Amino acid sequence: MSPLIAEFLGTLFLILLGDGVVANVLLNDSKGKGGGWIVITTGWAIAVFVGVLIAGSYSGAHLNPAVTLGLAIVGVFPWSSVFPYIIAQMAGALVGAFLVYLAYLPHWKGTPDSNTTRAVFCTAPAIRNSISNLICEIIGTFVLIFGILEIKGAFERPLSGAAIPIELGALGAIPVTLIVWGIGLSLGGPTGYAINPARDLGPRIAYALLPVGRRSSADWGYAWVPVFGPLIGAVLAAFLFHSLGRA
Repeated sequence: MSPLIAEFLGTLFLILLGDGVVANVLLNDSKGKGGGWIVITTGWAIAVFVGVLIAGSYSGAHLNPAVTLGLAIVGVFPWSSVFPYIIAQMAGALVGAFLVYLAYLPHWKGTPDSNTTRAVFCTAPAIRNSISNLICEIIGTFVLIFGILEIKGAFERPLSGAAIPIELGALGAIPVTLIVWGIGLSLGGPTGYAINPARDLGPRIAYALLPVGRRSSADWGYAWVPVFGPLIGAVLAAFLFHSLGRA
């Protein structure tokens, strides 16, 4: 499997299972209705596990433009591959969101609240304050990227271009799964912890295009926060990792 196809498929499964658990908890008449935050954060963590497991051996399982950018900054991923990886991740996110739409097809009309249907696809702040929301996304993504870089440092000498060590099969995907789960549990409340531009922007575009019941706007005025926040967080984490002599 080529690295770009692996990134596409890994991100597709990430969004299918991640947005899928949100749909299960939020949409009316779903058997998981009302499952709560623990179910959502656990579902997203497992979505990361599956995505990394599928793509890890072929592409390094970035599944996230912030990861790709962070690895390029510390010098373990070629800059020439950054844009193709991001395109593959965005495409996977779009298709994954479309599959969630199909999986819950009868439920959209039964959920008249447009904010709820939009929340299945993309994030929104609990309290809208652009600067505070941006800071939260920066912090969450900083934890993610610095943690991933430390995982690499623990498993690889010298560092290679792989985002996650996957030589142990499924066990290689567990550390980043736990990091994402921890971020969701501890830092996810203010913004819904996008910590991944493709995870938010791809499904947001899908929401804008799909006939999702009574639909409101895609909230484009907020959309820049879960894009730029993770990218800034990735840059800060990469520079700190490098300055500490870890790269």
